[in-house]
Amino acid sequence: MNSRLGKAWLAAGYAFLYLPIVTLVVFSFNDSRMVTLWGGFTLKWYGVIANDTEVVDAFLLSLKVALMTATASVLLGTLAAFALVRYKSFFGRTAFAAHVNAPLVVPEVITGLSLLLFFVMCERMFGFPERGMFTIWAGHTSVGMAYAAVVIQSRLLEMDKSLEEAAMDLGCRPFQVFYLVTLPMIAQALVSAWLLTFTISLDDVVATAFLSGPGSTTLPIVILSRARLGLNPTVNAIATITVAVVSIGVLAGSLWLSRQERRRAAEQAAAYREGMQQVEQQRPLAPAAARPSGA
Repeated sequence: MNSRLGKAWLAAGYAFLYLPIVTLVVFSFNDSRMVTLWGGFTLKWYGVIANDTEVVDAFLLSLKVALMTATASVLLGTLAAFALVRYKSFFGRTAFAAHVNAPLVVPEVITGLSLLLFFVMCERMFGFPERGMFTIWAGHTSVGMAYAAVVIQSRLLEMDKSLEEAAMDLGCRPFQVFYLVTLPMIAQALVSAWLLTFTISLDDVVATAFLSGPGSTTLPIVILSRARLGLNPTVNAIATITVAVVSIGVLAGSLWLSRQERRRAAEQAAAYREGMQQVEQQRPLAPAAARPSGA
C-alpha cells in the first residue's frame, strides 16, 4: 500500500512539473491562433519565427551570453572551490566564503539592481561599460560562479587527496598534478557545473531586465514582452525551441557523464585485478614439507 502511494505521489509530482511543458509543445503546432482551441497540425509558426529578426537576434545573444557565462563561471568557481577546500585558514577566508555564497541567498532582484547601479556609476566615471552584452554576461557570471563553486567544492571534498600526494612524491609538479590527477577526477563536476550555469543563464529574466540595454534583448525578455500583449502561438514555438535546445544539451551531458562513470569504474576494476595479480606473483611459495629421514 505504501509502495503504491509513493508511486502515485511520484507520478503526480512529475505530471505537475512536465504536463505544462508538454501542453506548450503540443500547442506550438496548433494551426489556430486561439491557443486554447485546436485547429489542426501545422509548422507555420516555426516559419514565422525563422523570419522574425528580433527573435533570431535575441536567441543568438542569449546563446552567446550563456556560453560565455558557463565557461567563466566554471573557471572562477573552480578557483574559488580550490581556495575554500585546500586552504583551510587564510586571512579573510570567512568573508571570501560569504561573498562566494551570497548570490545563492540574495534575491536576484537585489543583485540585478545593485549591479545596475554599479555599472551606471562606472559608465559615468569611466565611460564604460554601456549596458549590453557585457553587462548581462557580468551579471550572469556573478550568479553562476556561486552555483559552480558549490558543485565543484562538493566533488573536491570527496576526492582522495593521497592520490595528489603520491603524484608529487613521484616527481610531478603542481601543474602536472592538477592536469594529470585532479582535473580528470573532477571532470564530471566541471561538466555538471557548466550545464547548470548554462541553463541558469539561458533562461534568466530578472537580472537581465536590469542589465540589458537598447539592441541587447535576450530571448526570455522577448518572450515575456510578447506574452504580456496576449497569448500568441509564436511564443509557444519559441519556448519549444528553447526547451529542445536545453534538453539536448542536458541529455548529451548526462550521456557523457554516464559513459565517463562506467569507464572510470572499469579502469578501477582493471587496476584492482592487476594489483591482485602482482600480489599473487610476488607472494613467496610455501616451503616444501620436510621429508622423514630414512632408517
